[in-house]
Amino acid sequence: MRKVIKIHPEDNLVVALENLKKGEIIDLEQAQISLREDIQQKHKFALQEIKKGDSLLMYGVKVGVANQNISKGSAVSTENMDNAFNDNIVFKNTGKSTPLRKPKTKKHFMGYPRKDGSVGTQNIWLFFPLVFCENRNIELLKTVFEREFYPDQLSEHQHFLRSLMQGEQEVMDTYQPVNPFPNVEVRFITHHSGCGGTRADSTLLGKLLAGYVNNPNVAGATVLSLGCQNLQVDVFLNELHKINKDFEKPLLIFDQQKVGNGENLIQNIIKDSLIEIQKANQIQREKTPLSKLTIGLECGGSDGFSGISANPTLGASIDQLVSHGGSALLSEFPELRGVEQELVDRCVDVDTAKKFISLMKAYENKVIASGTDFSTNPSPGNIKDGLITDAMKSAGAAKKGGSSAIVDVLDYGEYIKTPGLNLLCTPGNDVESTTAMAGSGANLIIFTTGLGTPTGNPVAPVIKVSSNTTVFNKMKDIIDFNTGSIIEGTQSLEELSDEMLNFIIKVASGEITTKALINRQFDFLPWKRDISL
Repeated sequence: MRKVIKIHPEDNLVVALENLKKGEIIDLEQAQISLREDIQQKHKFALQEIKKGDSLLMYGVKVGVANQNISKGSAVSTENMDNAFNDNIVFKNTGKSTPLRKPKTKKHFMGYPRKDGSVGTQNIWLFFPLVFCENRNIELLKTVFEREFYPDQLSEHQHFLRSLMQGEQEVMDTYQPVNPFPNVEVRFITHHSGCGGTRADSTLLGKLLAGYVNNPNVAGATVLSLGCQNLQVDVFLNELHKINKDFEKPLLIFDQQKVGNGENLIQNIIKDSLIEIQKANQIQREKTPLSKLTIGLECGGSDGFSGISANPTLGASIDQLVSHGGSALLSEFPELRGVEQELVDRCVDVDTAKKFISLMKAYENKVIASGTDFSTNPSPGNIKDGLITDAMKSAGAAKKGGSSAIVDVLDYGEYIKTPGLNLLCTPGNDVESTTAMAGSGANLIIFTTGLGTPTGNPVAPVIKVSSNTTVFNKMKDIIDFNTGSIIEGTQSLEELSDEMLNFIIKVASGEITTKALINRQFDFLPWKRDISL
């Protein structure tokens, strides 16, 4: 196994692939480097003498500036390097990306067809409220439906609790219901928005929820309204028809203040929803081209290997998907800060590139106005595992998008309309970002991680990908796919990306169930852009 890696020919920083000791001699590029101190695995050291004010390079881009002289063979850290961003964006190379080669053979997945021509990787009946006041009713419905549809989901923990309370002589349930509609999933969303904030935030929530209903994975929905909230039913429906003017899925809307009696409300919801769930259960999977897949790209709990193994492997898989006519959403704008020039160069035209820069600047100005800036984006866990600056983190995070041309840039809540690689403005927060991608049309999400995360989504399967084998082996209950073989040198990027694409197809076809789905981890967190009133 290699001890170190220099990622790009122009880099002056080297990554340690294992713990290295002071005085150890590293052979690299026909030269020898004597380490001046211990270097932790995943951290970086100077390939050459670096003077104060010099640029620090990784992935061929500027990821920081030396705030003091750094000796050859010395570690770089938060003490001797500062963040650095390139604000001199130019558009001279925009629109000049080399087109991807068309695949020799077409790949397919087995998906659920919708009347509008989209295709789902799941078949979901969705329950959600327009306002937080209805969360209690959603939770009640969740309890009622899940006890009938998924009787075994919580049995292990339930039996464990009973054994603690009653001793070994646990009383078992005599009634064991069986899911009568195995071809459809029922999912439930709650949130803490829809009223009490600005009208703009309520409308944005309506747009997000409309995107969820329009998502190809959703067969139909039951929507609960109190009646007096900011996010009125007509606001939600208006946003839905902006996304899809020919929307035809079944949509059940219940207004509590109109119905009055709570018991009548719940019974009406159960009765009407069950009729539609039974209809949705009749939809069958069909052979579908990969052009109907839209994949959200996420990273979280990243480490110093994420940008070397997991993210490039995902990027190579996404290039294959795009060559088949499929689509992808690259989000987390705070984690694209520092690589704007590279992304601008990949945009299909100047207007698209300028929209990206405009959204990025507007976001950053709002961050600065709140008293901070993007340099604080790396978490303590990121820094501990070698991602020292936001620009360094961004350079690795952008690798998830492969090398495809960027065909469109979407603001938060906008629904995807152009096949290919799209940028989507979201926070770096894992759940806010995955929530947004499903609302913009992602029917599958791939989440790379170096430290581990349980994150899932209510409507889109989330495939968790580890950057290293240690985390994969330690957290197999939440991680689906391992790219540690890249670090270990046992597989090539091409081999592993082919494996990943085949894994994606199996998940999309329902042949593999992701760990997040098994664990029923369904996270939903809207981005609240404004203040409460």
